[in-house]
Amino acid sequence: MQVPLYQAKAEFFRMLGHPVRIRVLELLGEGPRPVRDLLVETDVEASNLSQQLAVLRRAGIVVSHRDGANVVYALAGPDVADLMRAARRILTEMLQGQAELLASLRVESE
Repeated sequence: MQVPLYQAKAEFFRMLGHPVRIRVLELLGEGPRPVRDLLVETDVEASNLSQQLAVLRRAGIVVSHRDGANVVYALAGPDVADLMRAARRILTEMLQGQAELLASLRVESE
């Protein structure tokens, strides 16, 4: 039985639903990074980062390769970086709308 597209999308977004995974994807959107840099930038334990990278790798969103003693991660394609930028734009618009509403509420209460 084939999974409906809306269900597959829900699973995809559920897989993205961890702050460390989102941060890693934002960082990798800037270009490939070795694990040691991801550790510094995410400020999490190595075991936690490893778990989150494994989830992203299994989903096919990131790829890795060895460069000497380093493991370097990169986005599997540009679409995820586009998705992260779209999420930033959507959140910015939502927060601007909330700020405008808050400002009008403050004016009305004076």
